[in-house]
Amino acid sequence: MASIGAMAFGVTTPELFAGDWGKAPVDKTPIEECLDLGGELSVGYETDYVFYGVRFAGDSVWTDVNYTFDHLAIPVTVGAWYLNGINGSGSGYDELDLYVDFTLGTFAGFDFNLGYYHYTFPEFRSNVAPGGGYGEAYLDISRSLGFVDVAYSGIQAFGGAGTSSGWFHELGLEKSFALCDSAALVFGGGVGYSDGYYTAVLGGEPDSGWNHYYVKASLPIELNCRTTLTPYIGYNGATSGMIADGIDVGLGPQSDILHGGISLTVSF
Repeated sequence: MASIGAMAFGVTTPELFAGDWGKAPVDKTPIEECLDLGGELSVGYETDYVFYGVRFAGDSVWTDVNYTFDHLAIPVTVGAWYLNGINGSGSGYDELDLYVDFTLGTFAGFDFNLGYYHYTFPEFRSNVAPGGGYGEAYLDISRSLGFVDVAYSGIQAFGGAGTSSGWFHELGLEKSFALCDSAALVFGGGVGYSDGYYTAVLGGEPDSGWNHYYVKASLPIELNCRTTLTPYIGYNGATSGMIADGIDVGLGPQSDILHGGISLTVSF
């Protein structure tokens, strides 16, 4: 009743009228709806699944979920990625990857990441991967040169019969052009070198040489502070004499592959 009496006599209090006259009180607490807790969920579609220069599936859908622990000595990301071919041709293809990535930090201007992938093929059966799986360790090194970003990946595969083994190296360049506050056009390209990586798949003696080359353009669009939509188009090439040009997994030549896709990523 005291508050009613105060209003009747034109007496105002800060608790009742914290904002402008006739408006509800305004909460000045910062909005935390975009607070990143370390998780990320992605889904996508691609016309061709190209892995280290080799097309293993046609139309495919995939999903990825990962979480980054930021409060350890170094950031550590753990995740799972799954792809399933949906075009119904050949013997079908699916792949489940479990991975862990360690962000080592920046040294002499270079960013270093160390990690491990374990590949399994729950439903896929062929001479390429007869129901088994294999693992590989990698070291990623990248640096921005200002006018372009350069990245190198060194991969050591621990494969067995019918799976990849040996080393694989990839060197790429990337350049981003901002179109507006929420979108950018990203161009990339690079080459891959196989040092016995695809030997078991080919069923021959250890073979080393240039594996493939590629170019790619993507358009990441930030829909809001949590969600990014990214369409892309790419080209995979392998001239005569390159390792990928001699690999046959039942999908035709591994050169002159024009492919594309789209992904949606949500952080939480």
